[in-house]
Amino acid sequence: MSSFLPSPRFRRAFLSSVVLSVLALGGARVYGDPPPEPLDRYPTGRVTIKGHHPDRVFKVWVAGNDARREQGLMYVKSLPADQGMLFVFEQAEILTFWMKNTFIPLDLLYIGTDGRVVRIAENAVPFSLAAIPSGKPANEVLEIAGGLSRSLQLVEGDLVVFAADKH
Repeated sequence: MSSFLPSPRFRRAFLSSVVLSVLALGGARVYGDPPPEPLDRYPTGRVTIKGHHPDRVFKVWVAGNDARREQGLMYVKSLPADQGMLFVFEQAEILTFWMKNTFIPLDLLYIGTDGRVVRIAENAVPFSLAAIPSGKPANEVLEIAGGLSRSLQLVEGDLVVFAADKH
């Protein structure tokens, strides 16, 4: 899964803490990321995409806090065509994602406050640290399997409707 790219201030603080940790360990190298939170602990729901095509429905995990948005679909090795992850942010802004620790290509659909897709980034490259910006303000991002947006004829301007599962 791609992950939300933290702010420069957060990255500086994080890198400083890593350097201090390595120094405290006598320069020993630390390998591996912390284990991710299992996706079955995430809230779930359904996203329906409406447009000039038949309605497209995806079962989604919802990443609605910083830790879940940062993890996203990292370490996921396969993603069924009817599943995805919906990232939810409190306010709209230019969002930037990357594909760190993401094993599979993904399509990223950036969604504005009106529920409309403002940008589709197709087939994001696994493990890439290249920035993938929304280009326009967005407050949600839907990640689905790479190549699906084209094969399902999804386009900018499509309406995205979310319904939370009842727990």
